Amino acid sequence: MSQRRVAITGLGLVSPYGGDLTDFFTRLCAGESAVGYLLTDDVPRPLSMPFVTCPGFDPDTVLGKPQASMMDRFAQFGLAAAFNAWDDADLSRQPGDECRSDWGVAWGTALGGTMAYEKGYRELWQRGRERLSPLTVVLGMNNGANAHMSIQFGLGGVSMSHTVACASSAIAIGEAFRRVRSGEATVMLTGGSDVPQAYGVARAWEALRVMAPGNSETSPSACRPFSADRRGLVLGEGGAALVLEDWDHATARGARIHGEIVGYGTTCDHTHLVRPEADGQIRAIRLTLADAGLEASDIDYVNAHGTATAEGDPVEIAALKAVFGDRAATLAVSATKSMHGHLLGASAAIEAIVTVLALRQQSIPPTAHLDQLDPACAGVDHVTAARHSQPLRAALSNSFAFGGSNAVLAFRAVNE
Repeated sequence: MSQRRVAITGLGLVSPYGGDLTDFFTRLCAGESAVGYLLTDDVPRPLSMPFVTCPGFDPDTVLGKPQASMMDRFAQFGLAAAFNAWDDADLSRQPGDECRSDWGVAWGTALGGTMAYEKGYRELWQRGRERLSPLTVVLGMNNGANAHMSIQFGLGGVSMSHTVACASSAIAIGEAFRRVRSGEATVMLTGGSDVPQAYGVARAWEALRVMAPGNSETSPSACRPFSADRRGLVLGEGGAALVLEDWDHATARGARIHGEIVGYGTTCDHTHLVRPEADGQIRAIRLTLADAGLEASDIDYVNAHGTATAEGDPVEIAALKAVFGDRAATLAVSATKSMHGHLLGASAAIEAIVTVLALRQQSIPPTAHLDQLDPACAGVDHVTAARHSQPLRAALSNSFAFGGSNAVLAFRAVNE
């Protein structure tokens, strides 16, 4: 059976800037940072670090209080982003005459309902409660987000969650893509959401010594991928969703198509839990190109994983140089985590949206705060200021996770 083309007909997110998709992409292209300063009232030691939050997000308003109360914050972000993507795709939220038995959800989250469990610990240990809410299990389960989506949209096909650290939503998107391409699913809702500011989670990341320092004044520029003076990553919360749809189904209903997803490749370094290896990333990129039927010369932009860590950034650039060879010097590369932060399991989803919008708008957002390039990261065309009216044909989005899990997605522009 021939493989089907896969259209991207819906995009949705909960933006840290508080606006819609257009506002989000405009601010990225302007190099505007969403990184703020998180200071909690925890005793005896508060959390104090650069962080990306979504202060304008009110789940009770967006989802309604009864529904919001049944969900951990990560699932609230996920469902809100899914509603936006579903509406953007112009699909009715409730099933009509068309059967949705093969429509499904593939969602990514690294942490799942960590906030619900931490609340439980606080209730038991700090407040002396003997019992927890009977909703704690359903609030905390990692498949909470996709379960709510399947219910809300009447999706009778697969409903699954993927937890693969920072590659979680890349793998969710890739697996959703494969199901539509094979004909197993007509429509797949996919993406990711995470909320990493649980006290124990934030402290655990801090203990790894990969977090960028900062205060209320310096936090906006704390994340500096590829920079000689980079100090580490900045965590963030949020959710991002995409609707993937069989191309013929999309065109038959007159859907607007943002772009086309054409390839997906995943590998494992199988060498170290936290230290990346270029070989595994190289194989993932090459597998993605082969899966997409693209040559390296067809790629005009790469949204890099670019976490601003000492080891991660040079390894990713080395992988790109190995794959693209002599052309690497003219390959446009940017790391938008410099502005929207690292959303862990949701990072690949928000970066997939950035990549699709870049192709649609023919504009490349920059790596912010990249004033002095680390010589170890040289060899590609680092985008330090937005480039508009670019002839962008196809692009890659890289996601490289702890555990050595690598996932790369390939997208192609659609001529409207």
